[in-house]
Amino acid sequence: MRLLTPFAMTALAAGLLSAAQVNADSIDLTMYYPVAVGGALTEVVDDLVDEFESEHPDINVEAIYAGNYDDTRVRAMSAMEAGDTPQLSVMFSIDLYELIEQDAIVAFDDLVDTDEERKWLDSFYPALMENGQLDGKTYGIPFQRSTIVLYWNKDAFEAAGLDPETPPENWEQMAEMAATVREASNGEQWGVMVPSTGYPYWMFQAFAFQNGHRLMSEDGTEVYFDDPAAVEALEYWVSLAAEHDAMPDGTIEWGTLRQNFLEESTAMMWHTTGNLTAVRSDADFDFGVAMLPMKTQRGSPTGGGNFYIFEDATEEEQRAAMTFIRWMTAPERAAAWSIETGYMGVSPAAYETDALQRYVEEFPPAAVARDQLEHATAELSTYQGGRIRRALDNAVQAALTGQMTPQEALSQAQQEADSVLRRYAR
Repeated sequence: MRLLTPFAMTALAAGLLSAAQVNADSIDLTMYYPVAVGGALTEVVDDLVDEFESEHPDINVEAIYAGNYDDTRVRAMSAMEAGDTPQLSVMFSIDLYELIEQDAIVAFDDLVDTDEERKWLDSFYPALMENGQLDGKTYGIPFQRSTIVLYWNKDAFEAAGLDPETPPENWEQMAEMAATVREASNGEQWGVMVPSTGYPYWMFQAFAFQNGHRLMSEDGTEVYFDDPAAVEALEYWVSLAAEHDAMPDGTIEWGTLRQNFLEESTAMMWHTTGNLTAVRSDADFDFGVAMLPMKTQRGSPTGGGNFYIFEDATEEEQRAAMTFIRWMTAPERAAAWSIETGYMGVSPAAYETDALQRYVEEFPPAAVARDQLEHATAELSTYQGGRIRRALDNAVQAALTGQMTPQEALSQAQQEADSVLRRYAR
């Protein structure tokens, strides 16, 4: 065995002391993260965290995967109530009102110090910022963001005598094309499926907005569920099954719809762009991606998760959390994230990177969700958001299952929402 010289022993001790000092000075961050749709998102996030830590050895980030968006909010809020508040989290963009009402989060405007940081705060797509801002302040930074897009099976279209390169442009065409596919397959394949579990309010909001109607006020204190344009939108959704025999009766599961599409049970589906990479990887048929069809206008609500920083974190932890969030949303990371997952690059600069420009040129569907932002609206978000969305979810499902007419269902949802929101009127 080789003996260390006194000098070597001194150097070793100094090195160990230095390492211990770095470890003692490091900042530990806990981040709750939702895994709501397909793809190996945990692996992608883990790789990003490892890369960040290698570049920032003084900041440690522990990602805790908490299920879907609702699970993530519940776990984060439970941890806060137990005195074990995480420093940051990716949660639903529409959780904003509840998080503010609970004094859970801090505005990024109160954390930025430099012109560079202010420039970063202004660098994101405005449509993605709507759900993260209130009263002139920014509380959520977009990251895992999406719109609803139309996926269609080009092979199924061709087999039905339809132009495989031409998706439906409007509601009438979608119903006709879907019925044609159903008939041509002798009832073996559905024409279209729109999920009505998981996030039925989100899909309904798309229908309503395509009919020129916005479901809520900008300040989150009012909703407009029983407007004639909204009723007409739900009537159309119901008609896809009841009148056109183009979609299954009853509810359609959010969690299994992607697999239904991959197994060619349906020729078209409405789903999040967050499934794009997984569909591209697993589909053994030629498929396309398009903006959603219109009635009076194009339209989709935005969706997905934002980064939030918690109020109870120390100032040092908040600064470290912002360092991490800035790193994660930098154009090159946003581009890589989009390529790996199918979610959008959250800033124009992400689409100006060489990597994403090449990817979009090679795979044009990757640009559909971004292009649809021009026709996007903020996702349904109000005070007492969980109760409001639940009332609308129940109404949509009651209409689709034939328990109520669309008018009856939406009138009931409106009454429930008005009762809940009355105390928030400004």
